[in-house]
Amino acid sequence: MARRVVITGCSAITPIGYGRADIIDSLRKGRSGVKPLRDDGLLTDYIHSRVFGTVDYSIDYGFSRQYRKTMGPVAYYACRVARDVLEASGLSSEFITSGRLGVSFSSTHGSPTVQRDIYKTFFSNSKSEFSSIGAVDYLKSMVHTTAVNITRMFGITGRIIASSTACTTSSQSIGLGYEMVKYGMQDAMLCGGADEYDTTTVAVFDNLLACSIAYNDTPQATPRPFDQNRDGLVVGEGAGIVLLEELKSAKDRGADILAEVIGFASNNNGGDLILPNLDGITATLQLALDDAGIAPGEVDFISAHATATKMGDVIEAQAIDAIYGSSPLVTGLKSYMGHTMGACGVIELILTLYMMKEGFIAPTLNLDTVDERCSMLRHTSDLTRTETNIAAVQNFAFGGVNTSLLIKNGRQTN
Repeated sequence: MARRVVITGCSAITPIGYGRADIIDSLRKGRSGVKPLRDDGLLTDYIHSRVFGTVDYSIDYGFSRQYRKTMGPVAYYACRVARDVLEASGLSSEFITSGRLGVSFSSTHGSPTVQRDIYKTFFSNSKSEFSSIGAVDYLKSMVHTTAVNITRMFGITGRIIASSTACTTSSQSIGLGYEMVKYGMQDAMLCGGADEYDTTTVAVFDNLLACSIAYNDTPQATPRPFDQNRDGLVVGEGAGIVLLEELKSAKDRGADILAEVIGFASNNNGGDLILPNLDGITATLQLALDDAGIAPGEVDFISAHATATKMGDVIEAQAIDAIYGSSPLVTGLKSYMGHTMGACGVIELILTLYMMKEGFIAPTLNLDTVDERCSMLRHTSDLTRTETNIAAVQNFAFGGVNTSLLIKNGRQTN
């Protein structure tokens, strides 16, 4: 028998703040976290885009050396948000280590900072430099480094999932964690994703002509989801995590129920690995509604993937229109912080949770003139005071992977 799954904790490190108060303040004030690209002395001279969604504030990690030695920057982010949630959760150490708690968490490609250093050393033609590669360097750079460092730090022995699917990494991690709890495979799951600052990530998208370059001198004016003058995505960094639990056990222990996950869908376009596909995306949105057993008109708010690429925004707008029409408010939250890659789904979910709790919806930044091809949607143009009962968080990735998550306000859960 399927069980009901609720979110009882969350934490995020983002370009617009670390922690609930900072992030809400940024959303209320329309504060962007996009900054000038930092010079890395290697790739910067070859990259056209000069902007990045940067975590440019200090964080007190407080990790002992026994844990630090296997962690690159991306794992620092992951373990910090995991610690935040577990310390606030009220879960006993016996439960955390019992095997009944699992982890579903990953990144786009491990730690690119560490990978870069490894490959530079490989091609240095210096035996002394080659021997400097440490035994733990692979542990820092492997794609599941975030998940296993979380399990190591907290002694978690349950299921581990490290779904690395580019821009849908963390939303798929949440969806798979939701299914683990829903079908009784685990009683609770820590779910999310993280990615770190590195210009190699920018270079990849820059080389594909997908990055914003027209606003290099005015970083906070980009990205511009759904705007007629958008010119591409802004790469960002950050991390986010949510704690999923079975509803009854959460209620029994008096946990704070932030929201209920009521639907999830993920599919593949089965074709082009780069271009968005209207049929595939539309099918995913409908499948999530079917999983939740609700009608499109019951959804109040959509956190759109909205990367500010030329065709991506148009295809997504068409898919939203086909399923939802102009009923729900739509915001592109990447306008505040850029595209945080593998972390974007969970960060956008957490921002949606915060707005649900506070009773407002933040507008899409930099949406000065809506592209007429996206004008059929009900865009959030100003800070809007409203009660959100059900929200959709949707993400789409290279490789043709599509996801849609549906959550219900915790105040509506009984």
